[in-house]
Amino acid sequence: MHLHTTTWGSGDRVALLIHGIMSDHRTWRRVGPALAEQGYRVVAVDLRGHGASGRAAGPEAYTPEDYADDLVETLPAGAELAIGHSLGALTLAAAVERLAPLRAVYVDPAWHLPAGDARTRAELFLQAKRLTREHIRVFNPRWAEEDLDIEIDTVGLWDERTAHSLVALAGRDMWPAKPVVPSLVALADPSMLVTAHDARMLAERGFEVRTVAGAGHTIHRDDFDGFMTALKGWI
Repeated sequence: MHLHTTTWGSGDRVALLIHGIMSDHRTWRRVGPALAEQGYRVVAVDLRGHGASGRAAGPEAYTPEDYADDLVETLPAGAELAIGHSLGALTLAAAVERLAPLRAVYVDPAWHLPAGDARTRAELFLQAKRLTREHIRVFNPRWAEEDLDIEIDTVGLWDERTAHSLVALAGRDMWPAKPVVPSLVALADPSMLVTAHDARMLAERGFEVRTVAGAGHTIHRDDFDGFMTALKGWI
């Protein structure tokens, strides 16, 4: 599937941005322009089932492999930088060998979903369709007003069938054995997806691991300045 993309900037260097579940390119509304100011042409996708991209024929076609194939179909290979958040990080890891960016950043990656954990039940994701703006504010007290509006809109557009495929991954070991390209893992504090033990394991496998103190899962919305600081030396 060829995905919908949004571009900021016109620099000689290329940066790729891949969002997480229930979101779209607008989650990067501050990151994209910030990278463009640093000389990048920034390309952000809407994953299948999200934003303005197409929908799959059925829930069985929302797998990490499907998402990764779409990235390869849509995005240029050899970019200087690729950043993926959560599901986007899982997708980037599955596509990184073919996309071959010079550097990769995985933001609170969904590389392991605990089996039997209530947080990985499809019903929990589906409840997002019923959340009001005030509910989202309670869950994300550090978000800007504009991000609350964007979240309402992106969740409304989101194909909830993607949740069923994601939940089917619960219990699977999807940890990368090693970084294919020089790679940073940026973590929330605490991370719901990467424990301290997991972080040490990733460091032992060759990933650089940094934590953004006090930030929630969507780090770049919770603490934009902290997120950009965590990327120093990588952008």
